[in-house]
Amino acid sequence: MLIKHSKFKNTGILFELLVRQITADTLSGKDSKATGILKNYFNKTELGREYKLYDSLLKRTNLTEGKAEVVINTILESSKQLNRSSLKRQKYNLINEIKKHYNLEEFFKTKLPNYKAQASIYTLIEAYSNDKKVSHEQVITNKLSLLEHLTSSTSKKENKKEEVFEELSKQDKDTRILAYKILLEKFNNKYADFSNDKKNILKEYINIVDNPVKLKEFYNTKVNEIKTKLSKLNKNTKNKVTKIKIDETLNLLTELDKNAKVNNDHVVNLLQYCDLFEELKLANG
Repeated sequence: MLIKHSKFKNTGILFELLVRQITADTLSGKDSKATGILKNYFNKTELGREYKLYDSLLKRTNLTEGKAEVVINTILESSKQLNRSSLKRQKYNLINEIKKHYNLEEFFKTKLPNYKAQASIYTLIEAYSNDKKVSHEQVITNKLSLLEHLTSSTSKKENKKEEVFEELSKQDKDTRILAYKILLEKFNNKYADFSNDKKNILKEYINIVDNPVKLKEFYNTKVNEIKTKLSKLNKNTKNKVTKIKIDETLNLLTELDKNAKVNNDHVVNLLQYCDLFEELKLANG
């Protein structure tokens, strides 16, 4: 018997596509329904437990063959403890929930970098939990595919690209927070290099994103910090064009009132103001 891979049932793929959907919605200024879906279906559920198995495999690279085999066998043994009927029901409900808010064809057409490894994990977990006789060739092929992933070395270029958001991802425990790793990746593509100021803004935002009061306090504090820096820079600036730019920026920088809520646009603005300050600082010599 051959196990047929299905991206509609692949927990790792479902999780990653939801995270990417949150990113796309956020960057488009939309209220992302995917955030609620992610929290409801992956927080303290069988789906969440299975996703952790996928994550444990996918995040590991550069292992020796011996260690890689231990990781694979341990994960597959752990998968036997999952409640298969609950998993099946949760996946069915999850697809229906996604279908309510998104076009399924559009949702699933995104190409994922680890698709081959994700498919191998799915196939092996299904094979190990199946009572029917499964093709040995298929099991061997997928184990070899995972061994290739686990023993592959990460290039220096990839390490540099991951450097900024890897530091933040270590702090993430809540499933919603995991989404911001991908959001940060999008930011990193837009802004070539992240200064310490920008990394600190994102770190703090991630840590208090679920606390509106602290989030607003943080935002207003950062606004005042940037205004103070710009005002100081303005006093030492002789260039008239630079002074005009600083004055315009100072007029735009305002605290949020008590009824306003911080959203992702505000955070993007803070990052842009940090960039602008650095540019003006360089222009001023």
